[in-house]
Amino acid sequence: MNKPPDLHCIVCNNTDPDGFRVRYKKPGFAVWQCGACGFLFIPSRYRSDVDYADYKSREVSDRVARGDVWVKKQRNLLRYDLIRKTHPSGSILDVGCGFGHFLLTGREMGYATSGVEMCRANADFVQKQFGIPVWRGDFLDFPETGTFDVITLWDTLEHMDHADKTIEKASRLLKPGGLLVVQVPQADSLLARLLGSEWWAMGPDHANYFSRTTLGTLLEKNGLSVALFRSSIELKNMLVYILIPKWMRLRGGSGVVATAGRQDVFNRMVNKPFWIKRLLILAHHAVYRTLSFLRIGDEMVVTAVKT
Repeated sequence: MNKPPDLHCIVCNNTDPDGFRVRYKKPGFAVWQCGACGFLFIPSRYRSDVDYADYKSREVSDRVARGDVWVKKQRNLLRYDLIRKTHPSGSILDVGCGFGHFLLTGREMGYATSGVEMCRANADFVQKQFGIPVWRGDFLDFPETGTFDVITLWDTLEHMDHADKTIEKASRLLKPGGLLVVQVPQADSLLARLLGSEWWAMGPDHANYFSRTTLGTLLEKNGLSVALFRSSIELKNMLVYILIPKWMRLRGGSGVVATAGRQDVFNRMVNKPFWIKRLLILAHHAVYRTLSFLRIGDEMVVTAVKT
């Protein structure tokens, strides 16, 4: 395979053309590995068709609007368990805020919340449904007119071609002692290593595949002291992206479920009496915490403090 001209390691700054190799070859793209630090990434030439401005459709927004907001807030309370330990109040900027339920949960807890989002449908949804300010566009163009106590990137950093510049900017926007929280797929997790090129996270919309070491190095070199690494698993994603399609294949279907269809399935599953939803949430939290304690999961949550 011909080497693309944009081979550059954002972790260790390796630019030696002979210092990289193809780790995984997939239809339409390849995952390259830096020989110096082991960082895995997809060069930007393979990602020219990925359009984050229209990453989610209005149809998906409509399905989300019909969903159970209480359930979504309960899931986000797990994330605030990490933040409240050191920052029980203050300002939060969520980069790649999606449909904004994390920000909504934080606002109800007393935080001053705002977001950054490239997708038009997502940004419009958050502002119209919740009245939370969202700056739409690339985070690298976000105006640096203030600083924040907490900045979060939930399943966002893996999508960015310039993740190094993203972390550098996040560090600048944090107050001294401020907290950065990052959740990304974990390339050195047991599941990722077992599945190899068949790992669910392997796709052209994901530019970066961080391990604990490579993400820690990137954070530390931008003035951020790592406080916590925790294994994580998004049980909803496992349900709608893996288990439900597999179940459909066993029933003779194609197993292909569109994004709006996945949201419909989730909405139906949680459309239950409140006592049943409460039991489901308690079970979800127990499983999530147990798996994290046992370091089982193919995602990781990392917290880092600006020094």
